[in-house]
Amino acid sequence: MPYLFYFRKLFFFALMTIPMTSVAETKGFLSFIDSKQINEIWINPGFYSYHVQRSKGLNDNNIGLGGEYRYSTISSFSIGVYDNSDSLTSHYVGWYWQPLAVGSVRCGAVVGVIDGYHTWNGNWFVAAIPAASIEYKNFGVNLLLIPSYQDKLYGSITFQLKIRVF
Repeated sequence: MPYLFYFRKLFFFALMTIPMTSVAETKGFLSFIDSKQINEIWINPGFYSYHVQRSKGLNDNNIGLGGEYRYSTISSFSIGVYDNSDSLTSHYVGWYWQPLAVGSVRCGAVVGVIDGYHTWNGNWFVAAIPAASIEYKNFGVNLLLIPSYQDKLYGSITFQLKIRVF
């Protein structure tokens, strides 16, 4: 269970480093974020994935181009293209829903469709992935915890840097 080991390590590291100032009204350690309309556009250069199946020689540098339209304090749409774990081109469209906050980190999930993986014959498939985001002024990071699923989905801890352009 190396995935569980890395998840625990990351979780405890995140707990030690998360600023305790919340973007939401604090109701203790965990808080609900009030949904308010906003208009923000973010771009990203793809992902960096630390795969838990290290022996498979998967591509960790998932370079690409993506965009995110944040239309509320708890939701956004994303779209993009990147070099996937199999070193093939993938496209994605997703919807982030992050109604919870731990300090200034938004927590929730992203649900979307992805293509380009040979384990799915290059076809589109649906994925629901736990996601956390932290943003400060014009910079941000999305953190995705991708679980392993049979021989179809490679488990990873994935980081996505992003820059706000509007």
